Amino acid sequence: MASLNQFIGTGRRKTSTARVFLRPGKGDITVNHRALEHYFHTETARATVRQPLLATETADKFDALILADGGGFTGQAEACRLGVARALLEFNTELRPKLKELGMLTRDPRASERKKYGQKGARKRFQFSKR
Repeated sequence: MASLNQFIGTGRRKTSTARVFLRPGKGDITVNHRALEHYFHTETARATVRQPLLATETADKFDALILADGGGFTGQAEACRLGVARALLEFNTELRPKLKELGMLTRDPRASERKKYGQKGARKRFQFSKR
């Protein structure tokens, strides 16, 4: 059996996780077995996923198979971006300075704060009544 030449990267954002498999190809991006255009309906989300490939000028060299899970579509798109960037590093470590300069290798730590007991939300309180 011939080994499949692919590069793997994992991206996370909020509660989303994306597993990215970059394979030599002509630039097709598939997310959860659907074309990128059919999975992410906004142009912003599609551009976010393509960003690392365009920045490193490797958009037409790889087909990306992405398995995204959890969270909302923006979180998934940003998780995909981090996964693609990490997979590109596996392909060629010389791309690191360019990706790092653009901030694509940093995992965004922001996530929603938990709701506290005795409160309406994470920060909002119930209305106070003196009498």
